[in-house]
Amino acid sequence: MSQLIIPHNYKNPLSLQQTEIAIKKIKDFFLSSISTELRLRRVTAPLFVLKGLGMNDDLSGKERPVTFPIKDMAEAQAEVVHSLAKWKRVTLAEYKVENGYGIITDMNAIRADEELDNLHSLYVDQWDWERVMPEECRTVEYLKKIVERIYGAILRTEYHICETYPQIEPFLPEEIKFIHAEELLQRYPTLSAKEREDAICKEYGAVFIIGIGSELSNGEKHDNRAPDYDDYSTICDKTGFAGLNGDLLIWYPILERAIELSSMGIRVNREALERQLEQSGKEERKKLYFHRRLIEGSLPQSIGGGIGQSRLCMILLHKAHVGETQSSIWPEEMRIACKEAGMTLI
Repeated sequence: MSQLIIPHNYKNPLSLQQTEIAIKKIKDFFLSSISTELRLRRVTAPLFVLKGLGMNDDLSGKERPVTFPIKDMAEAQAEVVHSLAKWKRVTLAEYKVENGYGIITDMNAIRADEELDNLHSLYVDQWDWERVMPEECRTVEYLKKIVERIYGAILRTEYHICETYPQIEPFLPEEIKFIHAEELLQRYPTLSAKEREDAICKEYGAVFIIGIGSELSNGEKHDNRAPDYDDYSTICDKTGFAGLNGDLLIWYPILERAIELSSMGIRVNREALERQLEQSGKEERKKLYFHRRLIEGSLPQSIGGGIGQSRLCMILLHKAHVGETQSSIWPEEMRIACKEAGMTLI
């Protein structure tokens, strides 16, 4: 069984029926809040895309997509999406979305290679959003401004839920701390990447780590990123650090660990794409549909990311396992252990 954290004296604040009602409240309220904050319009998204177009996302570059043949298309192979970063950027172009506006969708995915635990499931549901931005806004300052708006929407949703259910008390800090992955390494040079996340989140409560995917001074990356959606290689003139992307994390006292709520960033332009494909040895991707369109200049500059729906519901409802806020497949021994600890998996 994958590693399972069982909190000491865990008490579920809501019944199963109350939880289902609260999940809908969170999803409705947060969707409205972030859509207003970032001027996003909801669109319908695919569950799968055709293989070979370069439209699916590799995430860290290692995950295997779930594939299946399509009988009525001469057995052409389809892939269940991992996320929609590249699909969204093409959709911005197809819909001719104006500068300063964007799209948001309910993204559902299957990630068969996940190691199942309190936070990770085979089933992924997230708000996937993408916003058109001017080329001149490709800066860390612009990235931070968007992150603060997203965090503000999270705080408002927490307040709404705590007003609705008085037994749930707020715990998120009013402000979010920004730090580059290299600064984090210098601050905690003897700790692993995950240990560094725990240390900084425990200190500040909410943190955005910049530069996920860029190589650090120790020759390693804080975490992996596929080379063709986030820009993790552009150097900031003010700091000298690489990366226009990052992860939003919070300290979660129930599990006593850091939890990532969102991965996001300013997307690659032509220069960053070609640089990152070369650095990663993936230059053959230039021939794929998405990459050709980006290189030829037919896709808008954008910023975007994903925010886990079940995970946000989990932390705002003070649950100990993501299976308490979504229905999925879990190892039987995990289900038994969770039930004994009062963690009712849906």
